[in-house]
Amino acid sequence: MQDEKLNPSEQGPTTTAEGAEPEFDYIDAEELDRLKAERDEFRDKFMRALADAENSRKRADRDRREAEQYGGSRLARDLLPVHDNMRRAIEAISDEQREQNAALIEGVELTLRELHNVFSKHGVTLISPQVGDLFDPQIHQAMFEAPVPGTVAGTILQCMADGFMLHDRLLRPAQVGVSSNNG
Repeated sequence: MQDEKLNPSEQGPTTTAEGAEPEFDYIDAEELDRLKAERDEFRDKFMRALADAENSRKRADRDRREAEQYGGSRLARDLLPVHDNMRRAIEAISDEQREQNAALIEGVELTLRELHNVFSKHGVTLISPQVGDLFDPQIHQAMFEAPVPGTVAGTILQCMADGFMLHDRLLRPAQVGVSSNNG
């Protein structure tokens, strides 16, 4: 059989004697520079892939947390008119009706209370501004402005509809009337 000669870069280290230092074949400077450039390119690709994987993991984790916290926002938003209607029904009851239909009215009030409990269980909180509170554009929506004597501009005069927050996000601003008077 004929002895095959390998390209010097394919031969790798050879040893001369037992325990002696390995002997390397010669690789020219051009080939060495090419190999270093290739190594650097692979290192760069590896580091970028590692960073992309870490970013993807963080993004997936953030998306999962947001889905847990805010996934029910559409359902919560759809339930707000139910809350409004039950509250208006209770507010419209006269004293005479309350005496005649006490059990029915108590049932409606308990249902509204249970709706509040379900809301709070899922991170929905009520924004119920009172007359005299200051207007906050982050959580209130001004439905009208009126120059009412004896009030300061920006004071809430009336609350037409409660607002709601889902954790730290606004589901619906409280609808209020605001004073435009300056003194």
